[in-house]
Amino acid sequence: MSDRATIDALFPADLPEPGHWEQRYPPRQLPEGAKVTRIGPSPTGFMHIGGIYVGMIDRDVAHRSGGTYLVRVEDTDQTREVEGAVEQFERAFDYFAIQPDEAEGTGAYGPYHQSRRSEIYLTYVRELLRQGKAYLCFATKEELAEITAKQQAAKLPTGYYGRWAIWRDAPAEEVQARLAAGDPYVVRFRSPGQPGERVRFTDAIRGELEHDANRNDAVILKSSDQEPRLPTYHFAHAVDDHLMRVNLVIRGEEWISSVPLHLQLFDALGFERIEYAHIAPLMKQAGGGKRKLSKRKDPEASVDFYVEAGYPAEAVQYYLRGLANGRLAELPLRQALDEPINLAECGVAGPLVDLVKLEDISADHIATLSGETVLAAVRAWADRYDQELGQVLDAERELALRALAVEREGVDNPRKDLRKWSDFRPVYGFFFPQLFGLVTDPADERFGGMDPKLVTAFLADFASGYRESDDSQEWFDQIRSLAARHGFANSVKEYKKNPDTYVGSIREASQAVRVTLTGSTRSPDLYQVARALGADEVLRRVRAVTGA
Repeated sequence: MSDRATIDALFPADLPEPGHWEQRYPPRQLPEGAKVTRIGPSPTGFMHIGGIYVGMIDRDVAHRSGGTYLVRVEDTDQTREVEGAVEQFERAFDYFAIQPDEAEGTGAYGPYHQSRRSEIYLTYVRELLRQGKAYLCFATKEELAEITAKQQAAKLPTGYYGRWAIWRDAPAEEVQARLAAGDPYVVRFRSPGQPGERVRFTDAIRGELEHDANRNDAVILKSSDQEPRLPTYHFAHAVDDHLMRVNLVIRGEEWISSVPLHLQLFDALGFERIEYAHIAPLMKQAGGGKRKLSKRKDPEASVDFYVEAGYPAEAVQYYLRGLANGRLAELPLRQALDEPINLAECGVAGPLVDLVKLEDISADHIATLSGETVLAAVRAWADRYDQELGQVLDAERELALRALAVEREGVDNPRKDLRKWSDFRPVYGFFFPQLFGLVTDPADERFGGMDPKLVTAFLADFASGYRESDDSQEWFDQIRSLAARHGFANSVKEYKKNPDTYVGSIREASQAVRVTLTGSTRSPDLYQVARALGADEVLRRVRAVTGA
Protein backbone atom coordinates (compact mmCIF):
# COMPACT_ATOMS: atom_id res chain seq x y z
CA MET A 1 0.00 0.00 0.00
CA SER A 2 1.36 3.42 -0.97
CA ASP A 3 1.71 6.11 1.68
CA ARG A 4 -0.66 9.07 1.84
CA ALA A 5 1.86 11.52 0.42
CA THR A 6 2.41 9.36 -2.66
CA ILE A 7 -1.33 8.95 -3.14
CA ASP A 8 -2.15 12.64 -2.69
CA ALA A 9 0.58 13.62 -5.15
CA LEU A 10 -1.37 11.84 -7.87
CA PHE A 11 -4.26 14.30 -7.56
CA PRO A 12 -4.70 18.08 -7.80
CA ALA A 13 -3.55 19.83 -4.62
CA ASP A 14 -6.88 21.67 -4.32
CA LEU A 15 -9.04 18.57 -4.77
CA PRO A 16 -11.91 18.79 -2.22
CA GLU A 17 -12.40 16.27 0.55
CA PRO A 18 -15.54 14.06 0.62
CA GLY A 19 -17.16 16.32 3.21
CA HIS A 20 -17.22 19.15 0.66
CA TRP A 21 -19.42 17.14 -1.70
CA GLU A 22 -21.62 15.81 1.10
CA GLN A 23 -22.32 19.41 2.11
CA ARG A 24 -22.85 20.60 -1.43
CA TYR A 25 -25.34 17.79 -2.16
CA PRO A 26 -27.28 17.38 1.09
CA PRO A 27 -30.08 14.86 1.65
CA ARG A 28 -33.26 15.92 -0.12
CA GLN A 29 -36.16 17.25 1.89
CA LEU A 30 -38.91 14.93 0.66
CA PRO A 31 -41.96 13.22 2.17
CA GLU A 32 -41.56 9.89 3.94
CA GLY A 33 -41.42 7.09 1.37
CA ALA A 34 -40.67 9.41 -1.56
CA LYS A 35 -38.60 7.80 -4.31
CA VAL A 36 -35.80 9.54 -6.15
CA THR A 37 -35.27 7.76 -9.45
CA ARG A 38 -33.08 8.35 -12.45
CA ILE A 39 -32.50 7.19 -15.97
CA GLY A 40 -28.92 7.16 -17.23
CA PRO A 41 -28.79 7.05 -21.03
CA SER A 42 -25.39 6.63 -22.64
CA PRO A 43 -24.67 8.69 -25.79
CA THR A 44 -22.79 5.76 -27.33
CA GLY A 45 -25.96 5.18 -29.36
CA PHE A 46 -29.46 6.45 -29.97
CA MET A 47 -32.23 5.66 -27.52
CA HIS A 48 -33.93 2.28 -27.50
CA ILE A 49 -37.69 2.18 -26.88
CA GLY A 50 -36.73 0.28 -23.73
CA GLY A 51 -35.24 3.55 -22.46
CA ILE A 52 -38.65 5.21 -22.77
CA TYR A 53 -40.20 2.18 -21.08
CA VAL A 54 -37.88 2.43 -18.07
CA GLY A 55 -38.04 6.24 -18.00
CA MET A 56 -41.83 6.08 -17.95
CA ILE A 57 -41.72 3.76 -14.94
CA ASP A 58 -39.06 5.90 -13.24
CA ARG A 59 -41.13 9.04 -13.62
CA ASP A 60 -44.38 7.43 -12.53
CA VAL A 61 -42.93 5.81 -9.41
CA ALA A 62 -41.14 9.01 -8.39
CA HIS A 63 -44.10 11.31 -8.88
CA ARG A 64 -46.67 8.99 -7.27
CA SER A 65 -44.52 8.87 -4.14
CA GLY A 66 -43.86 12.62 -3.99
CA GLY A 67 -40.28 12.16 -5.12
CA THR A 68 -38.05 13.32 -7.95
CA TYR A 69 -37.10 11.88 -11.34
CA LEU A 70 -33.83 12.94 -12.98
CA VAL A 71 -31.82 12.27 -16.12
CA ARG A 72 -28.07 11.76 -15.84
CA VAL A 73 -26.15 11.34 -19.10
CA GLU A 74 -23.57 8.60 -18.62
CA ASP A 75 -20.90 9.75 -21.04
CA THR A 76 -17.70 8.44 -19.48
CA ASP A 77 -16.95 6.37 -22.59
CA GLN A 78 -16.24 9.39 -24.75
CA THR A 79 -14.38 7.49 -27.47
CA ARG A 80 -17.66 5.83 -28.49
CA GLU A 81 -19.93 8.85 -28.19
CA VAL A 82 -22.32 9.31 -31.12
CA GLU A 83 -22.85 12.86 -32.31
CA GLY A 84 -26.43 14.02 -31.81
CA ALA A 85 -27.35 11.29 -29.33
CA VAL A 86 -27.92 13.66 -26.40
CA GLU A 87 -30.20 15.87 -28.51
CA GLN A 88 -32.12 12.76 -29.53
CA PHE A 89 -32.60 11.83 -25.88
CA GLU A 90 -34.13 15.24 -25.21
CA ARG A 91 -36.47 14.99 -28.23
CA ALA A 92 -37.58 11.54 -27.09
CA PHE A 93 -38.27 12.68 -23.52
CA ASP A 94 -40.27 15.64 -24.83
CA TYR A 95 -42.25 13.60 -27.35
CA PHE A 96 -43.26 10.91 -24.87
CA ALA A 97 -43.84 13.39 -22.04
CA ILE A 98 -41.32 11.89 -19.65
CA GLN A 99 -39.36 15.08 -19.16
CA PRO A 100 -37.22 14.89 -16.02
CA ASP A 101 -37.62 17.08 -12.97
CA GLU A 102 -33.85 17.54 -13.04
CA ALA A 103 -31.35 17.43 -15.88
CA GLU A 104 -28.46 19.51 -17.18
CA GLY A 105 -29.37 23.15 -16.64
CA THR A 106 -32.04 22.41 -14.04
CA GLY A 107 -31.76 21.01 -10.54
CA ALA A 108 -29.34 21.50 -7.66
CA TYR A 109 -27.56 18.14 -7.85
CA GLY A 110 -25.69 18.56 -11.13
CA PRO A 111 -23.72 18.49 -13.28
CA TYR A 112 -25.93 15.84 -14.86
CA HIS A 113 -23.33 14.71 -17.42
CA GLN A 114 -20.81 12.34 -15.87
CA SER A 115 -18.02 13.79 -18.02
CA ARG A 116 -18.44 17.04 -16.09
CA ARG A 117 -18.17 15.38 -12.68
CA SER A 118 -14.55 14.20 -12.86
CA GLU A 119 -13.45 16.25 -9.83
CA ILE A 120 -16.11 14.56 -7.69
CA TYR A 121 -14.99 11.09 -8.72
CA LEU A 122 -11.32 11.87 -8.08
CA THR A 123 -12.14 12.86 -4.51
CA TYR A 124 -13.64 9.47 -3.78
CA VAL A 125 -11.01 7.50 -5.69
CA ARG A 126 -8.33 9.23 -3.61
CA GLU A 127 -10.25 8.40 -0.45
CA LEU A 128 -10.38 4.69 -1.29
CA LEU A 129 -6.67 4.72 -2.10
CA ARG A 130 -5.90 6.41 1.22
CA GLN A 131 -7.89 3.72 3.06
CA GLY A 132 -6.23 0.88 1.18
CA LYS A 133 -9.56 -0.08 -0.41
CA ALA A 134 -8.16 0.60 -3.88
CA TYR A 135 -4.73 0.38 -5.49
CA LEU A 136 -2.74 1.36 -8.56
CA CYS A 137 -2.44 -1.27 -11.27
CA PHE A 138 0.19 -1.06 -14.01
CA ALA A 139 -0.74 -4.32 -15.75
CA THR A 140 -0.41 -4.07 -19.52
CA LYS A 141 -2.89 -5.34 -22.09
CA GLU A 142 -0.48 -8.16 -22.89
CA GLU A 143 -0.21 -9.19 -19.25
CA LEU A 144 -3.98 -9.14 -18.83
CA ALA A 145 -4.43 -11.25 -21.96
CA GLU A 146 -1.88 -13.75 -20.63
CA ILE A 147 -3.70 -13.98 -17.30
CA THR A 148 -6.99 -14.65 -19.09
CA ALA A 149 -5.40 -17.35 -21.27
CA LYS A 150 -3.95 -19.14 -18.23
CA GLN A 151 -7.29 -19.00 -16.40
CA GLN A 152 -9.10 -20.42 -19.39
CA ALA A 153 -6.52 -23.21 -19.76
CA ALA A 154 -7.00 -24.09 -16.09
CA LYS A 155 -10.79 -23.86 -16.46
CA LEU A 156 -10.95 -21.10 -13.85
CA PRO A 157 -13.23 -18.05 -13.80
CA THR A 158 -11.59 -15.23 -15.71
CA GLY A 159 -10.91 -11.92 -14.04
CA TYR A 160 -8.46 -9.95 -11.94
CA TYR A 161 -8.63 -11.49 -8.47
CA GLY A 162 -6.64 -13.42 -5.91
CA ARG A 163 -3.21 -14.48 -7.12
CA TRP A 164 -4.11 -13.24 -10.60
CA ALA A 165 -4.32 -9.67 -9.30
CA ILE A 166 -0.60 -9.06 -9.80
CA TRP A 167 -0.60 -5.47 -8.50
CA ARG A 168 -2.96 -5.99 -5.58
CA ASP A 169 -0.17 -6.35 -3.00
CA ALA A 170 2.77 -4.95 -4.93
CA PRO A 171 5.53 -3.42 -2.78
CA ALA A 172 5.26 0.34 -2.35
CA GLU A 173 8.76 0.86 -3.77
CA GLU A 174 7.82 -0.99 -6.98
CA VAL A 175 4.73 1.20 -7.36
CA GLN A 176 6.87 4.27 -6.75
CA ALA A 177 9.38 3.17 -9.40
CA ARG A 178 6.67 2.73 -12.02
CA LEU A 179 5.22 6.12 -11.16
CA ALA A 180 8.66 7.70 -11.47
CA ALA A 181 9.04 6.11 -14.89
CA GLY A 182 5.74 7.70 -15.98
CA ASP A 183 4.07 4.36 -16.72
CA PRO A 184 0.29 4.60 -17.16
CA TYR A 185 -1.92 2.95 -14.55
CA VAL A 186 -5.54 2.37 -13.65
CA VAL A 187 -7.05 2.37 -10.18
CA ARG A 188 -8.65 -0.89 -9.07
CA PHE A 189 -11.08 -1.55 -6.24
CA ARG A 190 -9.73 -4.00 -3.66
CA SER A 191 -12.65 -6.40 -3.51
CA PRO A 192 -13.41 -7.81 -0.04
CA GLY A 193 -15.18 -10.80 -1.62
CA GLN A 194 -14.05 -14.27 -0.55
CA PRO A 195 -14.29 -17.62 -2.41
CA GLY A 196 -17.64 -19.26 -1.77
CA GLU A 197 -19.16 -16.12 -0.27
CA ARG A 198 -22.76 -15.35 -1.24
CA VAL A 199 -24.65 -12.08 -1.09
CA ARG A 200 -28.39 -11.57 -0.68
CA PHE A 201 -30.41 -8.53 -1.60
CA THR A 202 -34.07 -7.69 -2.16
CA ASP A 203 -35.14 -6.56 -5.60
CA ALA A 204 -38.30 -4.42 -5.73
CA ILE A 205 -39.60 -6.53 -8.63
CA ARG A 206 -38.04 -9.96 -8.13
CA GLY A 207 -37.98 -10.25 -4.36
CA GLU A 208 -34.99 -11.75 -2.56
CA LEU A 209 -32.09 -12.71 -4.80
CA GLU A 210 -28.83 -14.46 -4.01
CA HIS A 211 -25.59 -14.31 -6.00
CA ASP A 212 -21.91 -15.04 -5.62
CA ALA A 213 -20.13 -12.15 -3.96
CA ASN A 214 -17.87 -10.17 -6.28
CA ARG A 215 -14.20 -11.26 -6.08
CA ASN A 216 -12.96 -9.24 -9.04
CA ASP A 217 -10.80 -6.19 -8.42
CA ALA A 218 -12.73 -4.00 -10.82
CA VAL A 219 -11.24 -0.92 -12.45
CA ILE A 220 -12.81 2.17 -10.93
CA LEU A 221 -10.67 4.88 -12.60
CA LYS A 222 -9.53 4.62 -16.20
CA SER A 223 -5.96 4.93 -17.43
CA SER A 224 -3.84 7.82 -16.18
CA ASP A 225 -2.78 8.66 -19.72
CA GLN A 226 -6.33 9.81 -20.55
CA GLU A 227 -7.74 13.26 -19.94
CA PRO A 228 -10.08 13.97 -18.33
CA ARG A 229 -9.63 11.20 -15.75
CA LEU A 230 -12.99 9.46 -15.75
CA PRO A 231 -14.35 6.50 -13.79
CA THR A 232 -15.93 3.29 -14.98
CA TYR A 233 -19.71 2.93 -14.89
CA HIS A 234 -19.68 0.93 -11.65
CA PHE A 235 -17.84 3.54 -9.61
CA ALA A 236 -19.68 6.49 -11.15
CA HIS A 237 -22.99 4.80 -10.38
CA ALA A 238 -22.17 4.48 -6.70
CA VAL A 239 -20.86 8.03 -6.31
CA ASP A 240 -23.52 9.74 -8.41
CA ASP A 241 -26.54 7.93 -7.03
CA HIS A 242 -25.34 8.62 -3.50
CA LEU A 243 -24.67 12.32 -4.02
CA MET A 244 -27.79 12.85 -6.11
CA ARG A 245 -29.64 11.12 -3.29
CA VAL A 246 -31.20 8.52 -5.57
CA ASN A 247 -32.81 5.79 -3.46
CA LEU A 248 -34.33 3.56 -6.14
CA VAL A 249 -32.52 2.44 -9.29
CA ILE A 250 -34.79 0.93 -11.95
CA ARG A 251 -32.76 -0.64 -14.73
CA GLY A 252 -32.54 -3.63 -17.07
CA GLU A 253 -32.10 -7.15 -15.75
CA GLU A 254 -28.67 -7.42 -17.39
CA TRP A 255 -27.35 -5.41 -14.43
CA ILE A 256 -28.40 -7.96 -11.79
CA SER A 257 -24.99 -9.63 -11.93
CA SER A 258 -23.34 -6.28 -11.10
CA VAL A 259 -25.28 -5.76 -7.87
CA PRO A 260 -22.72 -7.62 -5.69
CA LEU A 261 -19.96 -5.26 -6.90
CA HIS A 262 -22.17 -2.21 -6.51
CA LEU A 263 -23.07 -3.13 -2.94
CA GLN A 264 -19.37 -3.57 -2.15
CA LEU A 265 -18.63 -0.12 -3.55
CA PHE A 266 -21.43 1.49 -1.51
CA ASP A 267 -20.10 -0.17 1.63
CA ALA A 268 -16.47 0.72 0.93
CA LEU A 269 -17.38 4.36 0.31
CA GLY A 270 -19.46 4.52 3.47
CA PHE A 271 -22.67 5.18 1.56
CA GLU A 272 -26.11 3.89 2.45
CA ARG A 273 -27.16 1.09 0.12
CA ILE A 274 -29.96 1.83 -2.32
CA GLU A 275 -32.86 -0.23 -3.58
CA TYR A 276 -32.80 -1.87 -6.99
CA ALA A 277 -35.60 -2.91 -9.35
CA HIS A 278 -34.51 -4.89 -12.41
CA ILE A 279 -36.90 -4.72 -15.36
CA ALA A 280 -37.32 -7.58 -17.84
CA PRO A 281 -36.29 -6.53 -21.37
CA LEU A 282 -38.74 -5.84 -24.17
CA MET A 283 -38.94 -8.83 -26.49
CA LYS A 284 -39.90 -9.68 -30.07
CA GLN A 285 -41.50 -12.78 -31.54
CA ALA A 286 -39.13 -14.07 -34.20
CA GLY A 287 -38.23 -17.39 -35.76
CA GLY A 288 -40.71 -19.36 -33.71
CA GLY A 289 -39.38 -17.98 -30.43
CA LYS A 290 -38.73 -14.81 -28.46
CA ARG A 291 -35.61 -12.67 -28.37
CA LYS A 292 -34.65 -9.26 -27.09
CA LEU A 293 -35.74 -6.32 -29.19
CA SER A 294 -32.53 -5.24 -30.94
CA LYS A 295 -31.67 -1.81 -32.34
CA ARG A 296 -29.34 -3.52 -34.80
CA LYS A 297 -31.98 -5.89 -36.17
CA ASP A 298 -35.37 -4.31 -35.43
CA PRO A 299 -36.40 -0.83 -36.63
CA GLU A 300 -39.12 -0.71 -33.97
CA ALA A 301 -36.45 -0.91 -31.25
CA SER A 302 -35.44 2.68 -31.93
CA VAL A 303 -37.32 5.57 -30.37
CA ASP A 304 -37.00 7.44 -33.68
CA PHE A 305 -39.09 4.75 -35.38
CA TYR A 306 -42.13 5.82 -33.34
CA VAL A 307 -41.45 9.54 -33.53
CA GLU A 308 -40.81 9.58 -37.28
CA ALA A 309 -43.89 7.43 -37.98
CA GLY A 310 -45.92 9.74 -35.78
CA TYR A 311 -47.42 7.32 -33.30
CA PRO A 312 -49.39 9.46 -30.83
CA ALA A 313 -47.37 9.68 -27.64
CA GLU A 314 -50.37 8.87 -25.45
CA ALA A 315 -51.08 5.67 -27.39
CA VAL A 316 -47.48 4.51 -26.98
CA GLN A 317 -47.52 5.44 -23.29
CA TYR A 318 -50.73 3.45 -22.80
CA TYR A 319 -49.27 0.47 -24.62
CA LEU A 320 -46.03 0.51 -22.64
CA ARG A 321 -47.89 0.89 -19.35
CA GLY A 322 -49.88 -2.20 -20.26
CA LEU A 323 -46.63 -4.09 -20.87
CA ALA A 324 -45.37 -3.02 -17.44
CA ASN A 325 -48.60 -3.85 -15.55
CA GLY A 326 -51.01 -6.10 -17.41
CA ARG A 327 -54.07 -4.78 -15.55
CA LEU A 328 -53.56 -1.35 -17.14
CA ALA A 329 -54.05 -2.82 -20.62
CA GLU A 330 -57.61 -3.74 -19.62
CA LEU A 331 -58.54 -0.16 -18.73
CA PRO A 332 -59.61 2.69 -21.03
CA LEU A 333 -56.68 4.82 -22.13
CA ARG A 334 -57.39 7.87 -19.99
CA GLN A 335 -57.94 5.81 -16.88
CA ALA A 336 -54.83 3.72 -17.51
CA LEU A 337 -52.68 6.85 -17.84
CA ASP A 338 -53.98 8.03 -14.47
CA GLU A 339 -53.45 4.74 -12.65
CA PRO A 340 -50.10 4.07 -10.91
CA ILE A 341 -47.50 1.63 -12.18
CA ASN A 342 -46.71 -0.87 -9.43
CA LEU A 343 -43.21 -2.35 -9.45
CA ALA A 344 -44.47 -5.46 -7.70
CA GLU A 345 -46.73 -6.15 -10.71
CA CYS A 346 -43.93 -5.94 -13.27
CA GLY A 347 -43.25 -9.41 -14.60
CA VAL A 348 -39.90 -11.17 -14.74
CA ALA A 349 -40.54 -12.46 -18.27
CA GLY A 350 -39.85 -9.95 -21.03
CA PRO A 351 -43.08 -8.56 -22.55
CA LEU A 352 -43.56 -8.83 -26.30
CA VAL A 353 -43.66 -5.69 -28.42
CA ASP A 354 -46.48 -6.19 -30.92
CA LEU A 355 -46.79 -3.41 -33.49
CA VAL A 356 -50.14 -4.71 -34.73
CA LYS A 357 -51.54 -4.33 -31.24
CA LEU A 358 -49.97 -0.88 -30.88
CA GLU A 359 -51.49 0.25 -34.18
CA ASP A 360 -54.92 -0.94 -33.07
CA ILE A 361 -54.56 0.99 -29.83
CA SER A 362 -53.35 4.03 -31.71
CA ALA A 363 -56.26 3.88 -34.19
CA ASP A 364 -58.77 3.58 -31.36
CA HIS A 365 -57.20 6.55 -29.60
CA ILE A 366 -57.11 8.78 -32.68
CA ALA A 367 -60.75 7.95 -33.38
CA THR A 368 -61.67 9.61 -30.07
CA LEU A 369 -59.90 12.88 -30.89
CA SER A 370 -61.52 15.92 -32.44
CA GLY A 371 -60.60 17.01 -35.93
CA GLU A 372 -58.90 20.10 -34.50
CA THR A 373 -56.74 17.94 -32.22
CA VAL A 374 -55.78 15.55 -34.99
CA LEU A 375 -54.98 18.38 -37.38
CA ALA A 376 -52.77 20.10 -34.80
CA ALA A 377 -50.87 16.86 -34.15
CA VAL A 378 -50.41 16.09 -37.85
CA ARG A 379 -49.30 19.65 -38.50
CA ALA A 380 -46.69 19.46 -35.72
CA TRP A 381 -45.42 16.13 -37.03
CA ALA A 382 -45.28 17.45 -40.62
CA ASP A 383 -43.07 20.35 -39.56
CA ARG A 384 -40.21 17.91 -39.20
CA TYR A 385 -41.08 14.96 -41.40
CA ASP A 386 -43.30 16.15 -44.30
CA GLN A 387 -42.95 19.86 -44.90
CA GLU A 388 -44.93 19.76 -48.15
CA LEU A 389 -47.90 18.32 -46.27
CA GLY A 390 -47.50 21.00 -43.62
CA GLN A 391 -47.69 23.76 -46.23
CA VAL A 392 -50.80 22.20 -47.75
CA LEU A 393 -52.50 21.96 -44.37
CA ASP A 394 -51.74 25.61 -43.70
CA ALA A 395 -53.26 26.58 -47.04
CA GLU A 396 -56.26 24.23 -46.79
CA ARG A 397 -57.12 24.20 -43.11
CA GLU A 398 -60.92 24.18 -43.58
CA LEU A 399 -60.70 21.44 -46.20
CA ALA A 400 -58.56 19.38 -43.81
CA LEU A 401 -61.17 19.72 -41.08
CA ARG A 402 -63.96 18.75 -43.49
CA ALA A 403 -61.94 15.72 -44.55
CA LEU A 404 -61.33 14.69 -40.95
CA ALA A 405 -65.04 14.97 -40.20
CA VAL A 406 -65.93 12.35 -42.83
CA GLU A 407 -67.25 9.26 -41.02
CA ARG A 408 -65.64 10.46 -37.79
CA GLU A 409 -67.81 13.14 -36.24
CA GLY A 410 -71.30 12.46 -34.96
CA VAL A 411 -71.18 8.70 -35.58
CA ASP A 412 -71.18 5.76 -33.18
CA ASN A 413 -68.41 3.87 -34.96
CA PRO A 414 -65.88 6.38 -36.32
CA ARG A 415 -63.33 5.51 -38.96
CA LYS A 416 -60.09 4.04 -37.64
CA ASP A 417 -57.88 4.07 -40.71
CA LEU A 418 -55.62 6.77 -39.24
CA ARG A 419 -53.20 4.89 -36.99
CA LYS A 420 -50.34 7.35 -36.86
CA TRP A 421 -49.65 10.84 -38.19
CA SER A 422 -47.62 9.58 -41.15
CA ASP A 423 -50.80 7.82 -42.34
CA PHE A 424 -52.46 11.18 -42.97
CA ARG A 425 -51.02 11.66 -46.46
CA PRO A 426 -51.94 8.17 -47.80
CA VAL A 427 -55.35 8.18 -46.08
CA TYR A 428 -56.44 11.81 -46.52
CA GLY A 429 -54.10 13.13 -49.18
CA PHE A 430 -56.65 12.65 -51.97
CA PHE A 431 -58.81 15.42 -50.49
CA PHE A 432 -56.20 18.05 -51.35
CA PRO A 433 -55.79 19.25 -54.95
CA GLN A 434 -52.10 19.92 -54.31
CA LEU A 435 -51.49 16.28 -53.36
CA PHE A 436 -53.99 14.45 -55.54
CA GLY A 437 -52.91 12.99 -58.84
CA LEU A 438 -55.84 13.35 -61.23
CA VAL A 439 -57.14 10.22 -62.90
CA THR A 440 -57.02 11.06 -66.62
CA ASP A 441 -57.22 7.72 -68.41
CA PRO A 442 -60.66 6.07 -68.78
CA ALA A 443 -58.78 2.81 -69.43
CA ASP A 444 -57.09 3.00 -66.04
CA GLU A 445 -57.08 -0.44 -64.38
CA ARG A 446 -58.70 1.04 -61.27
CA PHE A 447 -61.93 1.21 -63.27
CA GLY A 448 -61.96 -2.58 -63.11
CA GLY A 449 -61.84 -3.32 -66.80
CA MET A 450 -64.92 -1.26 -67.63
CA ASP A 451 -65.12 -0.20 -71.30
CA PRO A 452 -63.27 3.16 -71.51
CA LYS A 453 -66.00 4.57 -73.75
CA LEU A 454 -68.59 3.68 -71.14
CA VAL A 455 -66.47 5.28 -68.40
CA THR A 456 -66.15 8.47 -70.44
CA ALA A 457 -69.85 8.64 -71.37
CA PHE A 458 -71.08 7.86 -67.87
CA LEU A 459 -68.82 10.42 -66.18
CA ALA A 460 -69.56 13.07 -68.84
CA ASP A 461 -73.27 12.74 -68.08
CA PHE A 462 -72.53 12.81 -64.35
CA ALA A 463 -70.65 16.10 -64.75
CA SER A 464 -73.19 17.74 -67.03
CA GLY A 465 -76.03 17.33 -64.56
CA TYR A 466 -74.10 17.34 -61.28
CA ARG A 467 -75.69 19.09 -58.34
CA GLU A 468 -74.82 19.23 -54.67
CA SER A 469 -77.41 18.22 -52.09
CA ASP A 470 -77.82 18.27 -48.32
CA ASP A 471 -79.49 14.89 -48.55
CA SER A 472 -77.24 11.87 -49.13
CA GLN A 473 -79.99 9.79 -50.73
CA GLU A 474 -80.91 12.56 -53.13
CA TRP A 475 -77.23 13.00 -54.01
CA PHE A 476 -76.74 9.30 -54.67
CA ASP A 477 -79.87 9.17 -56.81
CA GLN A 478 -77.87 11.08 -59.41
CA ILE A 479 -75.60 8.09 -59.81
CA ARG A 480 -78.47 5.63 -59.63
CA SER A 481 -80.50 7.27 -62.39
CA LEU A 482 -77.45 7.69 -64.64
CA ALA A 483 -76.46 4.10 -64.02
CA ALA A 484 -79.85 2.84 -65.22
CA ARG A 485 -79.64 5.05 -68.28
CA HIS A 486 -76.21 3.61 -69.21
CA GLY A 487 -77.23 -0.01 -68.77
CA PHE A 488 -76.17 -0.81 -65.20
CA ALA A 489 -78.35 -3.06 -63.05
CA ASN A 490 -79.98 -1.46 -60.03
CA SER A 491 -78.39 -4.00 -57.67
CA VAL A 492 -75.59 -6.54 -57.58
CA LYS A 493 -78.13 -9.30 -57.14
CA GLU A 494 -80.05 -8.24 -60.24
CA TYR A 495 -76.81 -8.08 -62.25
CA LYS A 496 -75.71 -11.56 -61.17
CA LYS A 497 -79.12 -12.92 -62.11
CA ASN A 498 -78.91 -11.52 -65.68
CA PRO A 499 -75.26 -10.65 -66.38
CA ASP A 500 -75.71 -10.57 -70.14
CA THR A 501 -78.44 -7.96 -69.84
CA TYR A 502 -76.34 -5.31 -68.13
CA VAL A 503 -72.90 -3.67 -68.44
CA GLY A 504 -72.48 -4.01 -64.67
CA SER A 505 -74.27 -3.15 -61.45
CA ILE A 506 -74.77 0.05 -59.49
CA ARG A 507 -71.65 -0.96 -57.56
CA GLU A 508 -69.47 -0.64 -60.67
CA ALA A 509 -71.11 2.65 -61.57
CA SER A 510 -70.45 4.04 -58.09
CA GLN A 511 -66.91 2.72 -58.25
CA ALA A 512 -66.24 4.74 -61.38
CA VAL A 513 -67.16 7.91 -59.49
CA ARG A 514 -65.17 6.78 -56.43
CA VAL A 515 -61.99 6.15 -58.44
CA THR A 516 -62.39 9.48 -60.20
CA LEU A 517 -62.78 11.47 -56.98
CA THR A 518 -60.35 9.58 -54.71
CA GLY A 519 -57.96 7.70 -56.96
CA SER A 520 -58.81 4.51 -55.08
CA THR A 521 -61.32 1.69 -55.15
CA ARG A 522 -61.66 2.03 -51.38
CA SER A 523 -62.56 5.25 -49.65
CA PRO A 524 -64.88 6.74 -47.05
CA ASP A 525 -68.54 7.39 -47.79
CA LEU A 526 -68.70 8.77 -51.32
CA TYR A 527 -71.35 11.37 -50.57
CA GLN A 528 -69.37 12.78 -47.64
CA VAL A 529 -66.20 12.86 -49.74
CA ALA A 530 -67.97 14.86 -52.44
CA ARG A 531 -69.39 17.26 -49.86
CA ALA A 532 -65.94 17.81 -48.38
CA LEU A 533 -64.39 18.41 -51.81
CA GLY A 534 -67.06 20.83 -52.98
CA ALA A 535 -68.76 20.98 -56.38
CA ASP A 536 -65.95 22.75 -58.22
CA GLU A 537 -63.34 20.18 -57.22
CA VAL A 538 -65.69 17.27 -57.96
CA LEU A 539 -66.26 18.59 -61.47
CA ARG A 540 -62.55 19.28 -62.02
CA ARG A 541 -61.71 15.68 -61.23
CA VAL A 542 -64.52 14.20 -63.31
CA ARG A 543 -63.64 16.35 -66.33
CA ALA A 544 -60.01 15.23 -66.11
CA VAL A 545 -61.17 11.72 -67.05
CA THR A 546 -63.63 12.78 -69.73
CA GLY A 547 -61.28 15.30 -71.31
CA ALA A 548 -63.94 17.99 -71.15
